[in-house]
Amino acid sequence: MSNEGRQLGPIDFRTNADRYRHWRVDIDGDVARVTLDVAPEGGQSHEYQLKLNSYDLSVDIELYDITQRLRFGHPEVGAVVLTGGPERVFCAGANIQMLAGSTHEHKVNFCKFTNETRLGIEDATEVSHQTWIAAVNGTAAGGGYELALACEEIVLVDDRSSVVSLPELPLLAVLPGTGGLSRVIDKRHVRRDLADLFATRAEGVKGDQALSWGLVDLLAAPSIFEETVRTRASEAAARSDRPGGPGVTLNPLTREIGGPRISYSSLDVEFDRSLSVAHFHVRGPAHDEPASGAQLLEKGDSAWILRLCREIDDAVLHLRFNEPEIATWVFHSSGDPSAVLAVEDVLDSHSAHWLVREIRAYWKRTFKRLDTSARTVVTLVEPGSCFAGTLAELVLAADRSFIFDGSPGEGLDPPPSLTLTSANQTHFPMGNGLSRLEARYWGHDDDLRTVVELTGKPLSGEECASLGLVTFALDELDWDDEVRMTLEERSSFSPDALTGMEANLRFVGPETMESKIFGRLSTWQNWIFLRPNASGPDGALRRYGTGSRPTYDRKRV
Repeated sequence: MSNEGRQLGPIDFRTNADRYRHWRVDIDGDVARVTLDVAPEGGQSHEYQLKLNSYDLSVDIELYDITQRLRFGHPEVGAVVLTGGPERVFCAGANIQMLAGSTHEHKVNFCKFTNETRLGIEDATEVSHQTWIAAVNGTAAGGGYELALACEEIVLVDDRSSVVSLPELPLLAVLPGTGGLSRVIDKRHVRRDLADLFATRAEGVKGDQALSWGLVDLLAAPSIFEETVRTRASEAAARSDRPGGPGVTLNPLTREIGGPRISYSSLDVEFDRSLSVAHFHVRGPAHDEPASGAQLLEKGDSAWILRLCREIDDAVLHLRFNEPEIATWVFHSSGDPSAVLAVEDVLDSHSAHWLVREIRAYWKRTFKRLDTSARTVVTLVEPGSCFAGTLAELVLAADRSFIFDGSPGEGLDPPPSLTLTSANQTHFPMGNGLSRLEARYWGHDDDLRTVVELTGKPLSGEECASLGLVTFALDELDWDDEVRMTLEERSSFSPDALTGMEANLRFVGPETMESKIFGRLSTWQNWIFLRPNASGPDGALRRYGTGSRPTYDRKRV
């Protein structure tokens, strides 16, 4: 029975270790061991089984949660070993029956989320100095090998049968969906012709050949495999600057969904379904936030700067999967900008603290998730707004931004402002490696220098417009009509064309491995998933496992 066209939601991204069905996490001193042992009946749908340690979204939701909890909750851990639970099976990759039966938007969102989670593993290695090592204890196929590729080092058991492979093209008529092609050549520097051979060889590559081609870093016989992995992990942990001591427990997020609203402690999301719009209402901090790294650690996940980031992250993921027809996300804020800047000052003053590093890295990943969410982003800087520092990124990330320029009236909030800090220059790079300020002023270096010189100054609507920091500065006569017409116009356009346009315009300048994954790979895979050669009734995804060969339209276009 196929679930083609059936919505799989509502999908909840909130979980914790007590609810894991597919993973085990064991911590021994400064090394964590993360074991994938998939429960075949524990997938997102009951219409397929997760055989051979294959995965679906439910497996990756848990992995994402693990990466977050290791970074925030275990400052003692300097290395993470990722391995498979079943004998001679590391991971068979994404479940084919799941892909064959899922809606198109679910397949695309699934691939996007797995990409973000793999990039998060690499970010943990680079930024948190929590090095991930893949202990490939058996065959790693497709997404299973891509999971290993996200790790800093790959150790393959040399048992004459275990292989690594990317069989998607020859078997399924699709591409490796989680960055495999980009990582093989850009990260592991496999020669182009060997990468071509590897990606078209369904049976994969084993042992010495995998090592000589650069597909793995180390081989170990079964008798010394565990000892070799422990040694490599201990060496990596010894090089880490993780400080040890207490961590931060990420408690379950409080979220209420009712009618046209989703409510969190510092965020509300309201829906206007007539225009396919979601309004994100961000609330700024009070004036009693932590004043030091130690106080920030003591307050833990109740600190505004961490709590809000978790809430925006959860809301973005919820809307991606469960509200695909909500095409425009509008960001508002309310609060005292000076309170936001006070939080920013604490982060600057204690930038060497491990928790400050983790919080800023989390915001970086969350803003990147916003960039790649295939939604129009509009930000409204209104009276009473607090877009400053970290929150100013929501203005810089917008496809259209408006600031109210004028006097709101007696007894009302003063005219709004926008305040940039050093965080907007350094802490939140996009997938192309540029800050959003650099991307905004790409090719206009003099304008960028002018804006940077104004760091810390509250900028009025007129100043923001003259500097090019916003799209429009509008007075009280034009505000309502211009905003309304923008949202109405957006809702009248083709969502497909808007997605393509926005993705083209957001990422200027240099290309990185990450931008290739979300630009080249995601675009091509999105198209390939729609083609009958892959997803049609006689395509490879539908015919896989049936014993009959797929039928291809042989025209190349």
